[in-house]
Amino acid sequence: NLFEPVSSNAKIKFSIIVPARNEEANIARLLTALQQQNYPKENYEVIVINDNSTDNTAGVVSGFSFVKLLHLPASVRSAHKKKAIELGIVNATNDWIVTTDADCLPQADWLATIAAFQKNKNAVFIAAPVALTAPQNSNTLLYNFQCVDFCVLQGITGASVHRNFHTMCNGANLAYKKSAYEEVHGFAGIANIASGDDMLLMYKIWKKYPQQVFYLKSKQAIVETAAMNSWKNFFQQRIRWASKARHYDDKRIFTALLVVYLFNFLFPVLLFAAFWFNHAWWLLLLLWLAKTIIEFPFAYSVTRFFNRQKFMWLFIFFQPLHILYIIASGFFGLFSYEWKGRKVK
Repeated sequence: NLFEPVSSNAKIKFSIIVPARNEEANIARLLTALQQQNYPKENYEVIVINDNSTDNTAGVVSGFSFVKLLHLPASVRSAHKKKAIELGIVNATNDWIVTTDADCLPQADWLATIAAFQKNKNAVFIAAPVALTAPQNSNTLLYNFQCVDFCVLQGITGASVHRNFHTMCNGANLAYKKSAYEEVHGFAGIANIASGDDMLLMYKIWKKYPQQVFYLKSKQAIVETAAMNSWKNFFQQRIRWASKARHYDDKRIFTALLVVYLFNFLFPVLLFAAFWFNHAWWLLLLLWLAKTIIEFPFAYSVTRFFNRQKFMWLFIFFQPLHILYIIASGFFGLFSYEWKGRKVK
C-alpha cells in the first residue's frame, strides 16, 4: 500500500553515508539536495567517503561546510564500497544509517518520510524506491528500456519485501539502525565480496529481525539516479548486480533467480531447436505470449507509480533485449567486470 507521510513528531537522528569515486560532476547536486531537506538540520549529518577519486570530487565536497569528508585508504584493494560504508559508519554519531550514492538526487521530504515510516512500522531496516532519469547525451532507446526494466525490478523488490518472500533492495536508498548493523557484525562474512553492500547486509539483518524489515512505498521517498549512458555501461552494471547472486545465503532469492534464468534461457534453446523441429516454433510463440501477457499488467502498474508509464508502448519490443541481457549478465557475472575504472573479479 502507498504510504502517505503525515506530520510526525519522530526525531530520529540520521547519519547519511555517501561513498564517492570520481563524482565531481554529480556530488554538488546531491549535497545541495541534502542541505535542503525538510527535516531539522540538527537531526542529521552527512558523511562523504572519497574512494581514491582521480578527479576533484574531494575538492567539491570540501566546499560544503556541513559535510564530514573522509578518505578511503589507498591500501584498500577490494570491496571498495563496503569499506567506504564501514568507514562512514565507524565515524557516524547518530542512531540510524542512511545510504545513497553520489550520483543520486533525493526529494525534499526524503528523510521526513523515512522517519515517519519508521515510527509507524517500528522498522529496523527500510528499503526505499529508486527511479532512473535520463543521463546527458542519452540513447533514447537505451533509456526507455532501462526505465521499464528498472521499474519492474523495483516492483519485484517492493512486493518481495512486503510479502516477506525474500530480501531485495538497492543501496541508493536504504536506512537501517546502526545498532542492528553492529549486532550482525556489519559486513563480516561478506566483506571481500565486491558487490552486495545492500542485499547481503539486508539478509543478515532480516535473519535477526524478520518482522521489522520493510519496503517504503512512497513517492516522497523516491531517490533518482541517472540511467547508464551506453549499452556497454548498462551491461557492466547488470553483470555487477548478477555477480553477487552466487553469494546469497538467502536461498529463496537464489532459487527465484535460477528459475527466471532458466526460463529465459529456454527461448534461445527453442529458437535453435525450431530449425529441426517445427513444433518448437509454436512452443516458442506460446512462451513469448505468456511472458508478455503475465508481465505487462505488473510492469504497467509499477511504471505508473514512478510516472514512467509513457514508455510501456515499447514493452513488447523490449522482450528480446530483456531475454538477451538476463542470459548474458547471468553468465558473465560468474567472471569479472569493470566498474568506475576498476577491474573487479
